[in-house]
Amino acid sequence: MQIVKYPHPTLRHQSKPLRRVDAELRKMIREMLDLMYEHDGIGLAANQVDLPYRLFVMNLSSEPSEKDQEYVFINPVIVRRKGSAEEREGCLSFPELFAPVVRSEAVTLNAYDTSGRELTYELEGMPARVVQHEIDHLDGILFVDRLSPSSRLAMKEALEELELEFSGSRRRGVIPDDGLITARLNELESART
Repeated sequence: MQIVKYPHPTLRHQSKPLRRVDAELRKMIREMLDLMYEHDGIGLAANQVDLPYRLFVMNLSSEPSEKDQEYVFINPVIVRRKGSAEEREGCLSFPELFAPVVRSEAVTLNAYDTSGRELTYELEGMPARVVQHEIDHLDGILFVDRLSPSSRLAMKEALEELELEFSGSRRRGVIPDDGLITARLNELESART
């Protein structure tokens, strides 16, 4: 498992809800958490690791030793938004890039945990921001899609570098073509959704 970088096609994939949680999925979730910690992240969506599942993990401490701060959100849905705030964001799929993004200040989130229990979370500040960022991923929306025109222009060169890196990896056969990626995602989805 590895984090895919922009402009990998899976980042634009709209995840479908999961129907079941089993030992294999729990193992993937553990790998996602470990990978998030390895890259000093605080949130990671399944499509960032080339999986089509509607789930993400979060630990705002970014500390693997703080297991009580780990959250797994399966089939998350924001049911209410409140307020608005602009803060600087980054993303593990856009290494070293940060920009201001406007998001709701508070959200109410419904999601399932790995035991299949439906939970409701009232979040504000950083937890609300992370949840919105990760749900955007599950909907195929990237934080750069939410930038102001001037912020997007300021990132233009860095985004072009990531696009060149991706093209080079694809030419070397490291990343398959879009058709193969789509077929793989469909196959994985049909097994779990």
